[in-house]
Amino acid sequence: MTLPPDHPAIVAPRIGVLLINLGTPDAADTRAVRRYLAEFLSDRRVVELPRIAWQPILRGIVLTTRPRKSAHAYAQVWREDGSPLAAFTRLQAHGLQGAFGPGVVVDWAMRYGNPSIGDRLAAMKTAGCERILLAPLYPQYCAATTATANDKAFAALAGMRWQPAIRTLPPYHDDPLYIAALRDRLQAEIAALPFVPDALVASFHGMPRRTLALGDPYHCHCQKTARLLSLEMGRELTVAFQSRFGPAKWLGPATDETLARLAGEGTRRVAIFAPGFSADCLETLEELSIRGRETFLAAGGTDFAYLPCLNDSEPGIAMLRGILSRELAGWIDAA
Repeated sequence: MTLPPDHPAIVAPRIGVLLINLGTPDAADTRAVRRYLAEFLSDRRVVELPRIAWQPILRGIVLTTRPRKSAHAYAQVWREDGSPLAAFTRLQAHGLQGAFGPGVVVDWAMRYGNPSIGDRLAAMKTAGCERILLAPLYPQYCAATTATANDKAFAALAGMRWQPAIRTLPPYHDDPLYIAALRDRLQAEIAALPFVPDALVASFHGMPRRTLALGDPYHCHCQKTARLLSLEMGRELTVAFQSRFGPAKWLGPATDETLARLAGEGTRRVAIFAPGFSADCLETLEELSIRGRETFLAAGGTDFAYLPCLNDSEPGIAMLRGILSRELAGWIDAA
């Protein structure tokens, strides 16, 4: 069949995988951080308060005082290739290129900030992706993370005349591939330490306690991850929750208070890790590795280590390849 001269170019049909992570400012300065926080903290899934009550607080004291402090924190962990979260998510996407066959495109996006989910979905559609797997990289499901990433993607799809077929990655908090990857990564990191930890702390991102009552399975998912990993490693884990914000009651115990308590009770050597984060970011590299160390040592501890996330490590990429392959079943087989 001969196409008319003015017919749009036809690209070969492809399958897309879009890795999605939380977000990051474009730079480690006050202006960029303020722009990022304004978007992040305006999400109704993140701050579940009436807009009429929350927006004056956000536009007033929060965006007046918090950006400068956060910019200072970002500056301590910023890399030559950008923010750690963006850099590692990019490396994860690169590490998966070609993993699912020549007809599968792997890309990445941020829920807040750049590259945006809408832009990357449009680019994938232009590249011929007629089927796309949305992959929010949150092992434990929460409305403020997994759901809002999917919301943003669905909003972008609502503006498309020709939509691709869509699948979404389910939570993988108890997936054997995920638990095994954490085990392998942790065992290798612990073996390389100059000391043997007396305690191993699993620090998950905190959420307001009301999210549990409202139906989020997040707290249960975190506890199950820790329980399965503890069994797999053959040692006890201390579970804690970090990154509290605002006056509301949050899931506990708090990570900073747990580190101080352990040191006060005589624990001298601690290693901490963040199994709920698929890639290292401000909350792990600054809050845990820097401030967590200061808290533990000031309370009487002698040795402290932060163990990195899966990132683009061999166990991490192998886990993502296995989980994503399973979710692509039927699509890549047909292709």
